[in-house]
Amino acid sequence: MPLAVAKGLTARLLCTLSLALLVTGGGAAAAETLSREERMELDLSEYRVTDTDAGYFDVEARMALLDETDNSILLQQKDELTLGPSCRQMLNFEPITTRGGIPGFYPNPEEWELATEPLFAFEDSVSVLAGAFVASGDNFYADCLVRFLHGWAEAKALTTFVFDPNDPQAWFAAESMLFAAAMAYSIVRPYVDGYEEERAEIEQWLHGLALQHSAFPGEEEESCCNNHFYRRALYASMIGVLVEDDDLFRFGVSAIYSALHDMTEEGALPLEVSRGRRATHYQNYALNYLVTNMQVIQRQGYDIFDLEYEGNDIHEAVDYLFRILDNPEALGDYAPLEQFTGFLRDPQYFTWMDIYLARFDHPQMARFITRVRPTYNRSAGGFITFYFMDPDAQQHVYMDEEQRRTEAFRGLSN
Repeated sequence: MPLAVAKGLTARLLCTLSLALLVTGGGAAAAETLSREERMELDLSEYRVTDTDAGYFDVEARMALLDETDNSILLQQKDELTLGPSCRQMLNFEPITTRGGIPGFYPNPEEWELATEPLFAFEDSVSVLAGAFVASGDNFYADCLVRFLHGWAEAKALTTFVFDPNDPQAWFAAESMLFAAAMAYSIVRPYVDGYEEERAEIEQWLHGLALQHSAFPGEEEESCCNNHFYRRALYASMIGVLVEDDDLFRFGVSAIYSALHDMTEEGALPLEVSRGRRATHYQNYALNYLVTNMQVIQRQGYDIFDLEYEGNDIHEAVDYLFRILDNPEALGDYAPLEQFTGFLRDPQYFTWMDIYLARFDHPQMARFITRVRPTYNRSAGGFITFYFMDPDAQQHVYMDEEQRRTEAFRGLSN
């Protein structure tokens, strides 16, 4: 048996075993995840694109606020971003037109990091150009982003990637590149004069990539329906808005219904808390994409944050996360109590909290996020603290870097 196939079979066996243990362990006994076929039968006809320029936040209003604020965190980010990147350097970045396999992260983190470096460089490039535009108000950066993406569209970049259910890392990597490009582009597009042909080609390229990539359903009870589905949904919603494709937009909306359907009475997402020592990490990781997607959908005029489906709402999943962060014993039989806490040191995993706090009060979350701001996610929205944080929420960054890096935020309820 080839090694790659053996590894794939082992991974699926472990996932199946984890799910079986979860279901027989108690609280999740009644949880049945929504299959892809059932998801496709949902009637989401009420959802349609209403404003192709809405993006994921009100750019004009945020720029006006940033012009008036005296908040030191926001001002520091504004000063740093206003300097801007070198457009010439960005345009010299060679588009990726071929894609080989990418090693798995957990078994080969160093090889994975080396293979993904150019992919992450793309995500950082588009996010930084969008941030520089918001910070400076200078259309130079908006135009540069359009020229940058147009170069990739002309080269038909990313249209060739390896999809192998036993080795899906290349397919996974394309997810974040898609929503990085779409979300950055959504910020600048309403402010770009001219470039009609370039914008049309960019949108055609993004649309084709989204349809091509999402045509692969993923493995049953794994990437078909877990956090990777939520990631595909994020680019589907954003690109669906940009190109006014209601079906693609509804694909994005379906992830919210799927997550709420699957949620346990406690608020656990069963396909995430079945991840052993990383159960807490994946509950949070899923929320990062669900909440960000909900923000895109909300901007189209739908009260998606208030949605209750199968008796569940997103706030239950949020509250459950903070219960298990504060006390891993709250996981019960779902996962081992010795939870991996390394993710708590990385602000990229908590951008969704600034989005959530812009709409809702959550004292635990508000205390927690003071230690990780300013938040930045190179793909899922970029400089989210800069775009969403209430200037009254926090004036200064958390300065004790040693404590920040070593405590792993023990005692979150203190």
